[in-house]
Parts: sequence; C-alpha cells; structure tokens
Amino acid sequence: MRTTARALLVLLACMLWTQLALAQSAAPRFEATPYVGYRIGGEFELEDTEAATDRSIDLDDDGSFGIDLGLYRDPNSFYELLYSRQETGLDSSEASLSGVDLATEYLHVGGTLLFPDETWFVPWLSFTIGATKLDPGGGGYDSETKFSASLGGGLRLPINERLAATLGLRGYVTLVDSDSQIFCVGSGDLNCLLKTSGSTFFQVEAQLGLTVRF
Repeated sequence: MRTTARALLVLLACMLWTQLALAQSAAPRFEATPYVGYRIGGEFELEDTEAATDRSIDLDDDGSFGIDLGLYRDPNSFYELLYSRQETGLDSSEASLSGVDLATEYLHVGGTLLFPDETWFVPWLSFTIGATKLDPGGGGYDSETKFSASLGGGLRLPINERLAATLGLRGYVTLVDSDSQIFCVGSGDLNCLLKTSGSTFFQVEAQLGLTVRF
C-alpha cells in the first residue's frame, strides 16, 4: 500500500512538473516587430556668416521603415533593440542643398513596458538610447554619427496569442555639436555642406507594425 501511494505521488509530481515545463515553454521569450512609418521634423539650425544671422533647413516629411526586437524580462516588459531608417531630401531652394538626399538611421537599445488590462488592447511605453547616423547621398560628403534617445508609446491590438498589430508614435532627439561643420568632403572644414548653430535634431515617427512573439 505504501509502495502504491509513493508511486502515485511520484507520478503526480512528474505530471505537475511536465505541465509546468510545458507552460513555461509556451510563454513567449522573444518578439519581432517589423514596421512601416511616416517621419516628420528634422531641422538643422544653421549659421549664416554672410548675413550674420541664423536660419534653418528642414528635412522633407517622408516614409520610414524599421524593426523592433524584444527579449522578454517578464510577461509585461522586455529589453529592446530598435532600428529605423528614413530616406528623404532637404527642403531648401538653394541649388547646393536641394539635390541632396539624406538617409537618417537610428540604432538604439532600451526597454518597453506593457500595460495589459481587461480591455482587448494593450498600451505600451518605450525608452531607448543609441546612435543616429546622418548620411547624405551624392557629392562624396562624409556621414555623421551622433548620440540620440527616443521615447515612444502606443497600443497593441492582439490578433491571437502570438500576433498583434502595433500602433505607435515615437519621438527621437539627437545631440548635434553647435557651431560645427557637418557633411564635409575629406578632412578639414573647407568643403562642408552645413554649418550648424543648434544643439539638437528632433523627429517624430508614426508607426504601424506586426508583432510576432515566439
């Protein structure tokens, strides 16, 4: 009788352990969110040495794309790796600037918090830091890499346990050296595209993505 009871207890413990292992293996550990977006903003404050005044040049508003990768810390938060890219032009009537295309890329790490509730949608909040690469096309101009940070938020609309549509709005701020030459050809400051007077570069991006958890 004791042998039978022990056997049943061992069997029950094995069954519970198996169910726990299955439940843990079913919980998502990673996620990927490829997305398309639309970015606005991006202003360079420039120093006009001839007029002794400051002026500004904006980036054209344009589409963007990217991917957001997540490693879950717990069911409601994850570590984040973010990449986003936009290719657009400079909004200027100057001949030397109007034909310049500028690729703006963000590569960030950070984290996201999820706020699940009884409602069917899930709000989220994200903070990241990393680098911004500003790469002018044509003319042989050098690219610039600067420190940046972003703050984003939005909603997840679950389709099933593994898929969700993700809507978001994210703001990026990049630190730019004031009173410096950028986008130069070769070494030195003799042949540069812009001379900045501001210290920040700011953009806002609306995002629509599909989140896959696995």
